[in-house]
Amino acid sequence: MNEIVRVGAFTPQDLMVLGLERIAYIRPIEYQGESAFSVHAADGTQIAIAESRELAAAAIRHHEMEALSVH
Repeated sequence: MNEIVRVGAFTPQDLMVLGLERIAYIRPIEYQGESAFSVHAADGTQIAIAESRELAAAAIRHHEMEALSVH
């Protein structure tokens, strides 16, 4: 039987141990007064800014990373 286990917050070091350096997520932001989207590594480090969500997702794929949906 499958069980759901809730865990606490992960630290950047925890994510590295789990091999999540290939995971990224996209956040809407305001950059220089304009709407934009920032790409973040799994540890929260901002790694790119794009004009559209589609361009941000393409950048993630281009760098052989996987986009993770976070809420």
